[in-house]
Amino acid sequence: MKAYKLEHVKVTYGTGESKVEAIKDISLEISENEIISVIGPSGAGKSTLLNVLSGLERATHGKVTYQGIEMSALNQRKLAKLRLQNFGFVFQGFYLIPTMTVRDNIWLPAIVDKGKVEVGLFEEIISDLNLGNRIKHLPNQLSGGEKQRVAIARALMNKPKVIFADEPTGNLDSVNGEKVFELLFKCAKKYKQTLIYVTHDKDKAKLAERSLLIKDGVLVD
Repeated sequence: MKAYKLEHVKVTYGTGESKVEAIKDISLEISENEIISVIGPSGAGKSTLLNVLSGLERATHGKVTYQGIEMSALNQRKLAKLRLQNFGFVFQGFYLIPTMTVRDNIWLPAIVDKGKVEVGLFEEIISDLNLGNRIKHLPNQLSGGEKQRVAIARALMNKPKVIFADEPTGNLDSVNGEKVFELLFKCAKKYKQTLIYVTHDKDKAKLAERSLLIKDGVLVD
């Protein structure tokens, strides 16, 4: 079954002489549970594509359909609800709330969405990510690798159908970077999720089932 269908999607910023086409004309389909890497030079449109897929940005032109839902037809409230209930995000920056414990950072999306936490799922996730001895710590007491594991756990708490990861190892050393990718792949397969990640690393891109190469805002075969 198809998770996504993009038809002639364009994203444009500015007008007149300052007009920039971040995405020029992209059409593609993405299957459920597929693991996809997005690679290309800086400024090619990788993050913009991720933002369009996740509903963080709207396409200027074309159609983005997620599981039969045309995302461009949704108002902001419905789009935010779709994101919260279907998507998980892991970014290069960890974006943890500094005054909240690891446990509370991980719980936050579930509390916002449902008003409660599935404790069994939480315990399973922290076991998978080896965070059991860190749940009472504050973010400033964690290493970079631990912070990113917390970010992954937080992304998983709503049982999302799609995980978006934008340069998730950009702030990590090579050892922790390898561990983070292992965990992302492990969790995507265990929880039957679509994983779409942006990377500059060609070796990490090759780990995916399919790689999308973007140059100057277009997909390159």
